[in-house]
Amino acid sequence: QVQVVESGGGLVQAGGSLRLSCAASGRTISSVTMAWFRQTPGKEREFVAAISWSGGSTSYADSVKGRFAISRDNAKNTAYLQMNSLKAEDTAVYYCAARWGPLTTASHRYDYWGQGTQVTVSS
Repeated sequence: QVQVVESGGGLVQAGGSLRLSCAASGRTISSVTMAWFRQTPGKEREFVAAISWSGGSTSYADSVKGRFAISRDNAKNTAYLQMNSLKAEDTAVYYCAARWGPLTTASHRYDYWGQGTQVTVSS
């Protein structure tokens, strides 16, 4: 089993930055792929970014490329999402997810999910 807990959400002005954290616990955390998804009311959950267990591979949604950066610190069992140049359309609940297996952008392939953290970008 893996448990993940997000933190770091909040209210920020357009053009600003936030860093989300995802603390993971459970066995062999360093072997899991970790990812961030986001969701707004009435819409499906959307892939944002993912990182392989080693940190050697990453993937980003086109909408966040060049603005967001995913990273992880296996010694701290934590993944991060640095969000820069935020836009109003980035407003959403952001979820951290983990899975045993290779990096994927498909939400249904992730087994473990956090409760989400709200990010609101004011224009």
